[in-house]
Amino acid sequence: MRRADRLFQIIQILRRSNRAITAADIAGELEVSPRTVYRDIADLIGQQVPIRGEAGFGYILDDAFDMPPLMLTPDEIEAAVLGAQWVAGRGDPVLAGAARDLIAKISSVVPERLRSYAMLPATAARPARAPRDGIDIARTRSAIHEGRKIRIDYRDEHGQATSRVIWPVVIGFFDSARMLAAWCELRQNFRHFRTDRVVSAEFLDDRHGARPGELRQRWKRHMAEKHGASFSG
Repeated sequence: MRRADRLFQIIQILRRSNRAITAADIAGELEVSPRTVYRDIADLIGQQVPIRGEAGFGYILDDAFDMPPLMLTPDEIEAAVLGAQWVAGRGDPVLAGAARDLIAKISSVVPERLRSYAMLPATAARPARAPRDGIDIARTRSAIHEGRKIRIDYRDEHGQATSRVIWPVVIGFFDSARMLAAWCELRQNFRHFRTDRVVSAEFLDDRHGARPGELRQRWKRHMAEKHGASFSG
């Protein structure tokens, strides 16, 4: 690994962590010696990168630090393009269009020497036909962000129809279906609804009142208790 790439990777390792990282941990990930990491961090600090900490205790990057946009490694470019390909083939129409735009933007702004990683990646997502939804997924995503309720008419796998008011939490994207996790006012618990089984939906102005992120955390705890393990969705 070139030294410039190694310095960049050290910054990336520190950026993605919310705790102090020791030189030994960084060295293990980069497959270099701790002495090399100490020297590299000293050089980064000398270049005004706001790294705090010291040898033996660990290092942390100041939250205010920001790198120039789209300083991406080849692997990061391929990861972004592969993810965007998957979304373009399986996302709702709005997300699919955004994914295609993202690939075009990456291709246009990365340096010329890296452009082939975006335009001719070595990886590809398997083509798929997006599931047929009974609810507008783009509006559902907006309702999640805005904390608004949705009234749905739903038909379960046995054909039983119910009407419910739900507080949408998150949409799960799978190859053959999409699943909407939500708090159900009827059942007074979290439930999961296949979007292709929604018969009709009314997007309400009413807000459920939960603070941003609170409903998601409650749902994650529910999933952890239900499945007996931590859940990172």
